[in-house]
Amino acid sequence: MKKNDVKTNVMRILDQAKISYTAHFYADTDAVSGVEVAMVLGQPQERVFKTLVTVAKSGTHYVFVIPCHKELNLKKAAATVGEKAIEMIKSKELLPLTGYIHGGCSPVGMKKPFCTVVHETAQTCPTFCVSAGKIGYQVEIAPEDLRRIVNFTYADIAE
Repeated sequence: MKKNDVKTNVMRILDQAKISYTAHFYADTDAVSGVEVAMVLGQPQERVFKTLVTVAKSGTHYVFVIPCHKELNLKKAAATVGEKAIEMIKSKELLPLTGYIHGGCSPVGMKKPFCTVVHETAQTCPTFCVSAGKIGYQVEIAPEDLRRIVNFTYADIAE
């Protein structure tokens, strides 16, 4: 089976919901960071987003989706979700919590729904890329199509 024939769980969820997307594959490279992934895909880094999972002092988990070349502003992110402070979860907690590993975390198809915030610049993109749930795989999707399966808000959460 060729890489182009492989369907990740994210792709199956999008197919089931009849949501249009373009699959991108970059498994045969050493690309690790989102910026490197954008370069390999030939996409502007402003349109390749990374999915970050955090935890608040309250114990509540939050998901933030931001352009790959930006950093999550923890203060802005906490204020956006009404928390005093949040921090990134530990890498070893990601798989049991979301079903995804570091580098392959997608806002689509997590084990359970989390409060999700997407960086406000996504609303100006006709499409943007997010992880397809596996390292080496991305899906390019319209932000409003993503909203059909992931309940999220837009906010200025990065720097």
